[in-house]
Amino acid sequence: MLPPIKGFIRNTLIDWEGRIASEIFLPGCNFRCPYCHSPHLVVCANTLEEIPFYSVREYLKENRAWVDSVVISGGEPTIHPELESLASEFKSIDVAVKIDTNGSNPKLLASLIDKRLVDFISMDVKAPLDEKYSQVAGVPVDLSLIGESIALLLSGKVDYEFRTTVCSLFTDEEDIVRIAKTLARAKKYVLQEFR
Repeated sequence: MLPPIKGFIRNTLIDWEGRIASEIFLPGCNFRCPYCHSPHLVVCANTLEEIPFYSVREYLKENRAWVDSVVISGGEPTIHPELESLASEFKSIDVAVKIDTNGSNPKLLASLIDKRLVDFISMDVKAPLDEKYSQVAGVPVDLSLIGESIALLLSGKVDYEFRTTVCSLFTDEEDIVRIAKTLARAKKYVLQEFR
């Protein structure tokens, strides 16, 4: 069984640096960030049309010379236990896989890495690893899981980047400096402007 797909962008040049990728969006999220860029996927996903997996797969197969990868985003992809099966389907047609995640499910991320089902992980780091994290995420967050995911990516077993959306209502310059210190060994840390 595969998770439902609620959005599909055929071609993107901005979601995986250096690649022409397709992007799919899975519904639902365990966070409630007030600045979420896709709240419709989080709170009213049942009203969105489901896109059949076979149509995504066929598009990727037919355009293999042009599109060589897929970004699995959301919502939060790792809330779906079927994520491994989905990634495996893409790998079976020789498509590279990137996961966008909030880092709340390090066990699933580790399993994807160990099974070679993911080629790149982008992890959002919402705030410094203190009480502010839950404020920015909109729900209580187990910071040990976030820390575990950070450590997993820093281990270098998979290519990765960390990202923070800078929204002045929630994050200030001091917060960014503190996050950057936590990620000091990271090879890539991206600041995204809130719009």
